[in-house]
Amino acid sequence: MYLRDKVVVVSGVGPDLGRQIAVRGAAAGADVVLAARTASRLEDVAGQIKELGRRALVVPTDMTVEEDAQRLAAACLEEFGRVDALVHNALVMPPIADLGTVDLAAVQAGFSDNVISALRLTRLFIPALAASQGAVVMVNSMVVRFSQPTMGPYKMAKAALLAMAQSLATELGPRGIRVNSVAPGHIWGESLKWYFSYLARKRGVDADQIYRETAANIDLQRLPEPDEIADAVLFLASPLARAITGQCLDVNCGEYHH
Repeated sequence: MYLRDKVVVVSGVGPDLGRQIAVRGAAAGADVVLAARTASRLEDVAGQIKELGRRALVVPTDMTVEEDAQRLAAACLEEFGRVDALVHNALVMPPIADLGTVDLAAVQAGFSDNVISALRLTRLFIPALAASQGAVVMVNSMVVRFSQPTMGPYKMAKAALLAMAQSLATELGPRGIRVNSVAPGHIWGESLKWYFSYLARKRGVDADQIYRETAANIDLQRLPEPDEIADAVLFLASPLARAITGQCLDVNCGEYHH
């Protein structure tokens, strides 16, 4: 119960990682504020949290809309009166295209939707996090560790998110707020399982073969699952990581070393 009676805000509660962060946070003793665009998904996760004996607040939110972010912060403080950790898991996928030809307006939108929106929400919670000596955890990506064609706009957005988290750690450290990042590798959840099945159908092979090929050059020879990445996120959000700030923890089963 390393998060007993803490209040954790999770933005971007999707079917895989966001759900695991929220539910495993509740299992560790936290009350959880759930934010995402799909209200029905939030209600489903809230039910799981309540079954664990913890409180859940559902706030349908589009993180790219300033008024939504303000409403989320206000609702959280009205309900709980405090915030101990803020987890940014929301993602609006930037265009997958080469930097030499990609539409620049789309690149700019990807930066705004992913980096500026995370900064906006963090700023709204700074007073509450300072009062609780709390933590911010930004979910990043292993894309910051490599370069390949068509991934430039995505890497740009995630690299900016990482730089922002490190700068915030320096700025907010004197107020007792820790800011860290987690960079997952491939996440073996529903989205990746669907994608591997798609690739398998195109090649006329079994989806297990796609998995084996992908995992072959990874140290542990497997892909990390959503609950394993959620545990890393919650560790950094908890008092167990009270002396850790400005860091990026890679969770990729050894695919890349940093």
